[in-house]
Amino acid sequence: MSEDKNLGNSELNAADELTNAPQEQQPVEYTDDNIRHLSDMEHVRTRPGMYIGRLGDGNLPEDGIYVLLKEVVDNSIDEFKMGAGARLEIDIEDNLRVSVRDYGRGIPQGKLVEAVSVLNTGGKYDSKAFKKSVGLNGVGVKAVNALSSHFEVKSYRDGKVRHLKFEKGILKSDTMEDTEDENGTFIFFEPDNTLFKNYSFHDDFVETMLRNYTYLNTGLTIMHNGRRILSRHGLQDLLSDNMTNEGLYDIVHMKGEDIEIAFTHTNQYGEEYYSFVNGQHTTQGGTHQSAFKEHIAKTIKEFYGKYEYADIRNGLVAAIAINVEEPVFESQTKIKLGSTTMTPNGGETINKYVGDFLKKEVDNYLHIHKDVAEILENKIKESERERKAMAGVTKLARERAKKANLHNRKLRDCRIHFSDAKNERKEESSIFITEGDSASGSITKSRDVNTQAVFSLRGKPLNSF
Repeated sequence: MSEDKNLGNSELNAADELTNAPQEQQPVEYTDDNIRHLSDMEHVRTRPGMYIGRLGDGNLPEDGIYVLLKEVVDNSIDEFKMGAGARLEIDIEDNLRVSVRDYGRGIPQGKLVEAVSVLNTGGKYDSKAFKKSVGLNGVGVKAVNALSSHFEVKSYRDGKVRHLKFEKGILKSDTMEDTEDENGTFIFFEPDNTLFKNYSFHDDFVETMLRNYTYLNTGLTIMHNGRRILSRHGLQDLLSDNMTNEGLYDIVHMKGEDIEIAFTHTNQYGEEYYSFVNGQHTTQGGTHQSAFKEHIAKTIKEFYGKYEYADIRNGLVAAIAINVEEPVFESQTKIKLGSTTMTPNGGETINKYVGDFLKKEVDNYLHIHKDVAEILENKIKESERERKAMAGVTKLARERAKKANLHNRKLRDCRIHFSDAKNERKEESSIFITEGDSASGSITKSRDVNTQAVFSLRGKPLNSF
């Protein structure tokens, strides 16, 4: 007899418990060696999504390489807004390497290294210097540096040029020379292809981005690979260039101190909006676009004293651009405005600011331009008729659906149902239930098809309940 057989039940159970008992885990060592400090550039490279969103390869307009380009151009646009530098030169070599030259004031040379490589360093925290800027968080160009295999910056100021070269965010060269070139900043970057796999800049995406900059900054000339891009009429040009249907009336174009709008109606179905904050294209809208949608409809409704918002906005093509002090976006990519007030310390709300502007300017415009008011009202009436007609079709479809045959081959339906409230014979409606197809044959032939339905059961039902 084996040794196991000599064990009693209690001993076996005890042995099983010991065998199945969880083994005591050895504690993982947690020492000073586990604590790691990442430099600013290392952190950006380790967590690029925190700074530019998706990486991608350039096949989508929201891919990271376009965010890098935008971050560099934003700085030059801010210079233009400050009244320095009305020309911007952008060259993209082989759809891979980017150089940007502006003719602004140039980055202060004493802080040039920090300005392009140390996060949360910049000249835009003081809202007096860059009151209504896009890039306020001191991150943008540093992310470009960190995520590029090769990055260069030159700052031209008062006869001197400081030239820095980086590789993957690490400073490799720093020189200072005399120069006769105009003041301004030159930046070159080549996105790191170990991060942006097989990337390529698409010319149409870049062109659209740059055109949007010129629409928002009339007087600015952008040279893109030798091609000139400029706008003389701002948002009016934007709508003219992008509308796929002809406007029913001339584009209405208005400007205020911190707001610009343009709109018209077309025969297209639905609504279409272009919105911007401090020159930044907010493709997902935000509080400013919501305010515009609400108050353009409200103002027009109050002008005519009637009509539904949906009918007023149907066929509307519009653009709005506002300038907000220290805007808050819902992500680092800045495609949706989250700010609710025009200034960071509260004060007037964006909704009220936009609403007051539209109430005054659009109402005045419609009173003065009666021809436009007439065309607009005719369009609204047409949209109203279409909506009501569509509602009628939908209602009819619902009613027909109630009467629809259930596509059950065992059912020979009648034409009038008890639910037909308007039919005088509705109470005559009835259904004959038979045992099988053979039993229903004679009834089907002799029934009143208007009020009598026949349904054939399968098999013989139990005579019980």
